[in-house]
Amino acid sequence: MGDLSCFFSQNAVKAENERIVVSRRFLGSDKKPMAWEVRAITSEEDESLRRECTKRIPVSGRKGQYTQETDYNLYLGKLAAKCTVFPNLNDKGLQDSYHVMGADILLKTMLTAGEYAGYIEKIQKVNGFDTTMEDLAEEAKN
Repeated sequence: MGDLSCFFSQNAVKAENERIVVSRRFLGSDKKPMAWEVRAITSEEDESLRRECTKRIPVSGRKGQYTQETDYNLYLGKLAAKCTVFPNLNDKGLQDSYHVMGADILLKTMLTAGEYAGYIEKIQKVNGFDTTMEDLAEEAKN
Protein backbone atom coordinates (compact mmCIF):
# COMPACT_ATOMS: atom_id res chain seq x y z
CA MET A 1 0.00 0.00 0.00
CA GLY A 2 1.07 3.55 -0.62
CA ASP A 3 1.32 6.65 1.49
CA LEU A 4 -2.20 7.75 2.44
CA SER A 5 -1.13 11.38 2.90
CA CYS A 6 -1.14 11.91 -0.87
CA PHE A 7 -4.96 11.84 -0.64
CA PHE A 8 -5.14 14.60 2.00
CA SER A 9 -6.97 17.71 0.87
CA GLN A 10 -3.93 19.96 1.19
CA ASN A 11 -1.90 17.60 -1.05
CA ALA A 12 -4.47 17.25 -3.83
CA VAL A 13 -3.81 19.27 -6.97
CA LYS A 14 -6.59 21.83 -7.24
CA ALA A 15 -8.52 22.10 -10.50
CA GLU A 16 -7.63 25.42 -12.07
CA ASN A 17 -10.05 27.65 -13.93
CA GLU A 18 -9.66 27.61 -17.70
CA ARG A 19 -9.99 30.44 -20.18
CA ILE A 20 -11.65 29.56 -23.48
CA VAL A 21 -12.98 31.46 -26.46
CA VAL A 22 -16.62 30.50 -26.80
CA SER A 23 -17.64 32.82 -29.63
CA ARG A 24 -15.95 35.10 -32.11
CA ARG A 25 -18.92 37.47 -31.83
CA PHE A 26 -18.00 38.95 -28.43
CA LEU A 27 -15.00 41.22 -28.98
CA GLY A 28 -12.90 43.01 -26.41
CA SER A 29 -11.56 46.54 -26.75
CA ASP A 30 -8.62 45.11 -28.72
CA LYS A 31 -11.09 43.69 -31.29
CA LYS A 32 -10.11 40.12 -30.37
CA PRO A 33 -12.62 37.51 -29.17
CA MET A 34 -13.17 37.66 -25.41
CA ALA A 35 -12.10 34.63 -23.41
CA TRP A 36 -14.58 33.18 -20.97
CA GLU A 37 -13.44 31.73 -17.65
CA VAL A 38 -14.85 28.38 -16.59
CA ARG A 39 -14.33 26.14 -13.57
CA ALA A 40 -14.94 22.54 -12.60
CA ILE A 41 -17.60 21.94 -9.97
CA THR A 42 -17.51 19.51 -7.07
CA SER A 43 -19.38 16.21 -7.05
CA GLU A 44 -21.64 17.66 -4.38
CA GLU A 45 -22.57 20.62 -6.59
CA ASP A 46 -23.14 18.23 -9.51
CA GLU A 47 -25.42 16.02 -7.42
CA SER A 48 -27.45 19.06 -6.39
CA LEU A 49 -27.86 20.11 -10.03
CA ARG A 50 -28.93 16.59 -11.02
CA ARG A 51 -31.51 16.56 -8.22
CA GLU A 52 -32.89 19.90 -9.44
CA CYS A 53 -33.33 18.46 -12.93
CA THR A 54 -34.91 15.16 -11.88
CA LYS A 55 -38.62 14.70 -11.43
CA ARG A 56 -40.86 11.87 -10.34
CA ILE A 57 -43.04 10.41 -13.08
CA PRO A 58 -45.96 8.10 -12.28
CA VAL A 59 -45.62 4.61 -13.78
CA SER A 60 -48.62 4.05 -16.05
CA GLY A 61 -50.82 1.19 -14.94
CA ARG A 62 -49.19 1.00 -11.50
CA LYS A 63 -51.00 3.06 -8.91
CA GLY A 64 -48.69 4.73 -6.38
CA GLN A 65 -45.47 3.79 -8.21
CA TYR A 66 -43.10 6.35 -9.63
CA THR A 67 -39.90 6.42 -11.62
CA GLN A 68 -37.34 9.19 -11.82
CA GLU A 69 -36.53 11.02 -15.01
CA THR A 70 -33.71 13.51 -15.50
CA ASP A 71 -34.08 16.33 -18.01
CA TYR A 72 -30.54 16.25 -19.43
CA ASN A 73 -30.96 19.39 -21.54
CA LEU A 74 -31.95 21.31 -18.41
CA TYR A 75 -29.10 19.69 -16.46
CA LEU A 76 -26.47 20.58 -19.08
CA GLY A 77 -27.71 24.17 -19.20
CA LYS A 78 -27.54 24.52 -15.42
CA LEU A 79 -24.12 22.82 -15.38
CA ALA A 80 -22.75 25.25 -17.96
CA ALA A 81 -24.15 28.24 -16.06
CA LYS A 82 -22.73 26.97 -12.74
CA CYS A 83 -19.28 26.47 -14.28
CA THR A 84 -19.13 29.90 -15.92
CA VAL A 85 -17.04 32.33 -13.87
CA PHE A 86 -16.73 35.09 -16.50
CA PRO A 87 -18.88 36.61 -17.82
CA ASN A 88 -21.04 36.77 -14.71
CA LEU A 89 -24.24 35.23 -16.04
CA ASN A 90 -26.10 36.27 -12.89
CA ASP A 91 -25.49 39.96 -13.59
CA LYS A 92 -28.85 41.74 -13.77
CA GLY A 93 -27.63 44.18 -16.41
CA LEU A 94 -26.43 41.38 -18.68
CA GLN A 95 -29.68 39.44 -18.27
CA ASP A 96 -31.73 42.60 -18.86
CA SER A 97 -29.82 43.34 -22.07
CA TYR A 98 -31.05 40.00 -23.47
CA HIS A 99 -34.51 40.34 -21.84
CA VAL A 100 -34.16 37.06 -19.92
CA MET A 101 -34.08 35.91 -16.32
CA GLY A 102 -31.75 33.12 -15.22
CA ALA A 103 -28.14 32.26 -15.98
CA ASP A 104 -28.89 29.07 -17.92
CA ILE A 105 -31.49 30.81 -20.09
CA LEU A 106 -29.09 33.71 -20.68
CA LEU A 107 -26.45 31.31 -22.02
CA LYS A 108 -28.89 29.81 -24.50
CA THR A 109 -29.96 33.28 -25.63
CA MET A 110 -26.44 34.72 -25.92
CA LEU A 111 -24.97 31.89 -27.96
CA THR A 112 -25.92 30.46 -31.33
CA ALA A 113 -26.92 26.79 -31.42
CA GLY A 114 -23.45 25.71 -32.59
CA GLU A 115 -21.65 27.89 -30.06
CA TYR A 116 -23.85 26.55 -27.27
CA ALA A 117 -23.22 22.92 -28.28
CA GLY A 118 -19.46 23.58 -28.37
CA TYR A 119 -19.61 25.30 -24.99
CA ILE A 120 -21.48 22.39 -23.41
CA GLU A 121 -18.83 20.04 -24.78
CA LYS A 122 -16.02 22.18 -23.29
CA ILE A 123 -17.81 22.37 -19.93
CA GLN A 124 -18.12 18.60 -19.82
CA LYS A 125 -14.41 18.29 -20.63
CA VAL A 126 -13.44 20.75 -17.86
CA ASN A 127 -15.40 18.61 -15.41
CA GLY A 128 -13.71 15.41 -16.57
CA PHE A 129 -16.75 13.87 -18.26
CA ASP A 130 -14.69 13.17 -21.38
CA THR A 131 -12.26 10.80 -19.63
CA THR A 132 -13.18 7.12 -19.49
CA MET A 133 -12.07 4.69 -16.79
CA GLU A 134 -9.91 2.97 -19.44
CA ASP A 135 -8.10 6.26 -20.08
CA LEU A 136 -7.45 6.70 -16.36
CA ALA A 137 -6.19 3.11 -15.99
CA GLU A 138 -3.87 3.57 -18.97
CA GLU A 139 -2.54 6.84 -17.50
CA ALA A 140 -1.94 5.16 -14.12
CA LYS A 141 0.11 2.43 -15.79
CA ASN A 142 2.48 4.97 -17.36
